[in-house]
Amino acid sequence: MNPLSKLEGFKLDVLKEVGNIGAGNAATALSRLLDKPVDMKVPTVSLIPFEQVADKVGGLEQVVVAIFLRVEGDAPGNMFFLIKEDSAKKLLNSLLSYEAQDGQGYSEMEFSALSEIGNILAGSYLSSLADFTKLSMSPTVPALAVDMAGAVLSYGLVQYGEMGDSALLIDTTFFEGREDLEGHFFLIPDPESFDKIFSSLGVPSE
Repeated sequence: MNPLSKLEGFKLDVLKEVGNIGAGNAATALSRLLDKPVDMKVPTVSLIPFEQVADKVGGLEQVVVAIFLRVEGDAPGNMFFLIKEDSAKKLLNSLLSYEAQDGQGYSEMEFSALSEIGNILAGSYLSSLADFTKLSMSPTVPALAVDMAGAVLSYGLVQYGEMGDSALLIDTTFFEGREDLEGHFFLIPDPESFDKIFSSLGVPSE
C-alpha cells in the first residue's frame, strides 16, 4: 500500500510537529553560525511522490545549490537540502560579510561555507526526526553541487540506487535581517524504511 494513503488528519500533524521542531533547531543553529538573529516561518510539511521533488524547486532545469547526504541507521534513506542560487548568495553575504555576486560561480571558500550551512541545517532536521521517532539515524559526510535539480536527483540515484517512491518535504523560509532565505528539505526513506518511521510515530502498517 502506498504510504501516502496512510497519512491523514492527525497522522500528518505528527510529521508537521517534526518539521516545526527541526526548523526551530535549524534556525537556532543558523543564528549561531551567522552570529545574528534568525527567525522562521512555520514550515509546511507534506509527503509527495518522488517524481514531484524537482517540481517543488522550479522544475528539472532549475539551477540549485544542493546538499546531498545518505541517512544511515534504523531507517536508512537519502536527504537533500535544495536552495536556489539567490538565497544561497544571501547566506554567503551574511556569513562571509561581503557581496557574493550572481553569475560569478563559487570560490572554494564559498563552497566550504555552503557545505557547512547545509550540513548544519540538514543535521538539525535529521536529529529532530531521530529524537521524535527514537530511531537511530545518522548522516554521512554531505556532498555539495551546483547544478540543475534534475541532475542533482540523478546523481543521488546513481550513488545509492533506486530511491523510495515518496519524499517527506519540509519547506522553510528563514528571515535573516530583511532577507528571506527559502530552503527545501527532502527526506526520501528507502522503501523498507517507511514502515519503521510510521510505526515509531504510531501509524500502523497495512
